[in-house]
Amino acid sequence: MNCEEWQNLGTFTTVLTYNIFVIDKGKSTTTLAILHGFPTASFDFYKVINQLSEHYRVVIHDHLGFGFSEKPNVDLYRLNTQADIAEKLWSQLNVGDLIILAHDYGTSVATELLARNNKNKLKVNLKGMVLCNGSIHIELAKLKYIQKLLKSKFFGSIVAKFASQNSFKRTMKSIFYDGSKLSQEEIETMWLLITNNDGKRVLPKIAHYIDERYTFWNRWIGALKETNLTIGLVWASEDPIAVSAIAQQLASEIKNSRLFWLNNTGHYPMLENPNLWCDLVFKALDSIENQPLE
Repeated sequence: MNCEEWQNLGTFTTVLTYNIFVIDKGKSTTTLAILHGFPTASFDFYKVINQLSEHYRVVIHDHLGFGFSEKPNVDLYRLNTQADIAEKLWSQLNVGDLIILAHDYGTSVATELLARNNKNKLKVNLKGMVLCNGSIHIELAKLKYIQKLLKSKFFGSIVAKFASQNSFKRTMKSIFYDGSKLSQEEIETMWLLITNNDGKRVLPKIAHYIDERYTFWNRWIGALKETNLTIGLVWASEDPIAVSAIAQQLASEIKNSRLFWLNNTGHYPMLENPNLWCDLVFKALDSIENQPLE
C-alpha cells in the first residue's frame, strides 16, 4: 500500500484548531483507538487494520506533527498536547466504550490518558489498554544514537536536515529482527509520510518526548500502578530499543496485567509479523473484555 492509498482510507478533521488525519473503520460498539509511534505514522498499522476492524470500530490518527496531520512550527510537541488531541478527537467522533492500543511513542500518550482516567478526568469510557513495545520505563530503554542526537539542542536540527531515506532505511532495518521483512515500498511510504509538509523540520521538536518520559515518570508509571483496569502487554521479545526487561517490569507492577510475548520479532511487530501480532492483540483484548479484575 502506498501513501495515496492509505490517505484515501481516511479524512481530515479539525481538532483543537489543528488539521488531523484520521481513519475510522468498522462498526462495533466498542472502539479500538490506536496511538502510533515515532517517527512514523498511522500507516504502521496498514497490514492489520482490516483484521482489527472486523471485530472493533478502529479509530487511528496521525499525531500532530506526524504523517498527514498538520506540522505547525511550535516550540515543542508535548505529549500532553497529543493526549488532548486524542481525547478531543474521540469525543468528536462519539466513541462509546474505548480500548486504547498503543505502540512506541503512543504508549506515553496512553499513560497520560490513563493518569487522567484514574482521576475521573477522561471524557471517554476507557475499558482498558494494550501497550506494545514502548520505552515506558525509559531508564531501561536502549535508545538509538540517532534518537539521542535528534533531541539535542545543538545537533537536532542538523541531524534532521541531513537525514535521508537511505539513513532512515538503515535505522529501520536495524530495529527489525529480520530486516528483509521491511520492503522498499514500505520504506518509501514511511519516508514520504515523515517528510510530508516539511516534516523533517519538526523532528527535533517531537524528539523531546524522550525527556518528557523522565520528567513525567512518576505520573505515568504511577498511573499504571494505580489503575484497576486490565492492561494487556503485547511485546516483541527481540526489540533492541524497548527491550524485554521493560515488559517484565511492567508486568510485575501493574495489578491487572496480561503479558503476551511475540518471539523472533523486533520493534515494529505489526509490520514484521502482523498475523501473529494480531492473534496476541486479540488475546489481550479478550482479557480486557472478559477477565474480571483481581
